[in-house]
Amino acid sequence: MIDRTAVRNNANYLRNVRPIDPEEIAEYIEGTPHPAVVRETLREEAFDLRLREREDGAFVPVEEAPVDPPGWAPETLPEAYSFALEDLLVREYGANWHRGESGAELRERVRRMKTDYLYENEVEYDRVAALGYAIYHLPAYYATVGYVLDDLTENGLLDRTLRVLDVGAGVGGPALGLHDYLPDDAVVDYHAIEPSAATDVLDRLLEETGRNFRATVHETTAEAFLGLDEGEEPAPATDEAFDLVLFGNVLSELADPAAVAGAAVDALAPDGSVVAFAPADRNTATGLRRVEREVVASGGDPGRDAEIYSPALRLWPDAVPTDPGWSFDVAPDLAVPPFQRRLDEAAARGETDEPGEFVNVDVQFAYSILRPDGRRRVDIEASAERCARMAESERHVTDRVNLLAVKLSHDLSEGDNAVYRVGDGSQATDHYLVCTRETALNRDLREAGYGSVVFVENGLVLWNEDEGAYNVVVDDETVVDLVAP
Repeated sequence: MIDRTAVRNNANYLRNVRPIDPEEIAEYIEGTPHPAVVRETLREEAFDLRLREREDGAFVPVEEAPVDPPGWAPETLPEAYSFALEDLLVREYGANWHRGESGAELRERVRRMKTDYLYENEVEYDRVAALGYAIYHLPAYYATVGYVLDDLTENGLLDRTLRVLDVGAGVGGPALGLHDYLPDDAVVDYHAIEPSAATDVLDRLLEETGRNFRATVHETTAEAFLGLDEGEEPAPATDEAFDLVLFGNVLSELADPAAVAGAAVDALAPDGSVVAFAPADRNTATGLRRVEREVVASGGDPGRDAEIYSPALRLWPDAVPTDPGWSFDVAPDLAVPPFQRRLDEAAARGETDEPGEFVNVDVQFAYSILRPDGRRRVDIEASAERCARMAESERHVTDRVNLLAVKLSHDLSEGDNAVYRVGDGSQATDHYLVCTRETALNRDLREAGYGSVVFVENGLVLWNEDEGAYNVVVDDETVVDLVAP
């Protein structure tokens, strides 16, 4: 057995002198172990030593600077991942996997999954279901994670060495997106929790990641891994705190998602983040917001040691929202990947059936980022001297008021007056800003991005009986200022 302490000591000595060559270190270790053994030992110790392996096999220190926003805007799922998925499909069914009985079976599984998600049925993943899931969901889930991580990198809150836990990793969309989002000189100790047959797909796709993305797949449940199952000890990996815990489109499938999310907060490093995202449909998006509200400390309930970092900021620190919270972001569509096009084009259709049933390239998602250190994306609070609370909108109907609000949607209108969902963390009922006349003084409302904070001066509060919501009219008497982008 190699003397790991000696390997570490030599690496620490050489790191500030020159690139670390496993062959050189082997000469300094008792028994002169084979350089390949030294290299593997360095790989296993690289995260703790803060070293990355170069393509030439030498190891060098990881830069201390945090990850910069990479300008994440994927136009398509990278070819390497598309080829890897099609390789699995060809191995399973042959070159014509999208035709005949195999194509029909895959399309039936995709239809069944879509129905189960719509009606919140329990979803079971055997090998066929996992392949169907990958065909339909992999591209959008790959893209989503990067847009969410932008909220952290804009404030320098992602380190270049990351210990990551991916809860319900599925077929690997979030893992691949994380891999491509991070710079080439990042080092990742990645742990996936996935108890289903999706691990066969996940393992193959993880083969496409780089040498400094070291992956371990745990074929167990989140409850068992995090020590929530009675009588079960947490998995050994939880002895080390995680910098990032991902819940990629999985909270709605857990029996007690708030308990698992709370345990994930407990598993974080003091400056770590829980990052959860879900499809934009009403059930999963509002379900994610319910979990967020259960986990975060509020009012007289001490809750967990967690604060909402983004996007649904509570601008009144003594208030808790109780509205449904249906809020989601929208990013540009991806190009249709070849495997989706093939499966869709091979489907039998009647004269009135439209193509596209098996194409899914919309990138629309609800998300939440929680942190135990109390950090928020923007450190802003509302003032009673300047603003009305949305919780008190009933008393202001037909009045003009000032509001501090988080923009929680893109334009929801169908081409008439622009409509944006907003919140301030106190609302008990849905609130919308409705722009009936745009001016130079309120243009910031349209130009503000999702999650931005805006100050609305002189907005007209009205009750919308049909929608059961408050509309705050933004017109030529209203000023909207961007407070925080």
